[in-house]
Amino acid sequence: MDGLITPHGGKLVNRVATGSQLDALKKEASGLSKITLSAKQSCDLEMLGVGAFSPLDGFMGKADFESVCKSMKLASGDIWPIPILLSVNKADAPKVGDRVALHAPNGVLQAVMTVKEVFAHDKKLEIPNVFRTEDEAHPGVKQVMEEGDTCLAGPVDVIEVCVDPKGPEAFLDHRKTPAETRAMFKERGWKTVAAFQTRNPIHRAHEYLCKCCQEICDGLLIHPLVGETKPGDIPADVRMDCYKVLIDNYFVAERTALTVMPAAMRYAGPREAVLHALIRKNYGCTHFIVGRDHAGVGTYYGTYDAQLIFDDLDKANLAIEPLKFEHAAYSKKAQGMVSAKTFPKIEGDQIFLSGTKVRDMLAAGERPPMEFSRPEVADVLIKWATKG
Repeated sequence: MDGLITPHGGKLVNRVATGSQLDALKKEASGLSKITLSAKQSCDLEMLGVGAFSPLDGFMGKADFESVCKSMKLASGDIWPIPILLSVNKADAPKVGDRVALHAPNGVLQAVMTVKEVFAHDKKLEIPNVFRTEDEAHPGVKQVMEEGDTCLAGPVDVIEVCVDPKGPEAFLDHRKTPAETRAMFKERGWKTVAAFQTRNPIHRAHEYLCKCCQEICDGLLIHPLVGETKPGDIPADVRMDCYKVLIDNYFVAERTALTVMPAAMRYAGPREAVLHALIRKNYGCTHFIVGRDHAGVGTYYGTYDAQLIFDDLDKANLAIEPLKFEHAAYSKKAQGMVSAKTFPKIEGDQIFLSGTKVRDMLAAGERPPMEFSRPEVADVLIKWATKG
């Protein structure tokens, strides 16, 4: 295809309409029944349209849904860990064969969909399998519980990818599709690319992981998630400022790329780590950093569960290589970043700060120690934490 890793399922999907097809869809949509998507569904629709969810070309049908929940595979046999569903209230469900207009939460016409299936949303199957818990305090579980009881399946034709181009999380300069990142890698001559998934600012331990990968790969894609996240997470525009100032001061520009991933978080821990890996495979990455408690929340998952899950997957079908890292921190004796694999543990040697302590320092206008966070990044966060 482009000399890079083959997209998941063998082909990069593109469901974004252009030209005369786009004009016809807009005209058709004005006469169709309207479905207003949730923020998560709107993010999923963009990911479907640009091919980030290849080989999916639309929201899942019943066979794929059940197979994914039970065995982490699509009906085709390809690995897939989390259902991608369009659930609505039963009273609002159209009939099989109908064409419907899908609108983003802000009212923007986002796509037209052909309804191929209508089936019950089996939450009792999905929730314990995907999240490993049924606790409604879990943000992913809560989200699914609040979704509709009926699912619509079928291919989508996307009209508008970024539904709020002037919004603080549009990042048009960094919003590249899988086809575009692949073209960028090819232009730069990168054959091996490591992806770093993040929904937080990058502190020194994260930076250490990224630079370990740069030693063994041609390039690094810092690929922050900017879609729907839970309340309390640092806003995406603030995080992007942190990434930019870090890259400008501490990374080699020719070996580093920054683009955004408009996906929604599920906080599904191990299964979501696999999803994030497959997405990066579609974006053209060959390696994927899996750190401590990847995509986790609270204490629902073990520290390294998101790494262990990869051991049970078909490596040929997965194709992208997970790079498993242990907890890293700055060692005063070693005078550098270390992990349990690289330096003996000495009582009181490593600099560790709790998230609460860091937030308290930032709110007070104080920089955390430079061994924990780069001062330029800390200054961006202090400005955000102390505003108003």
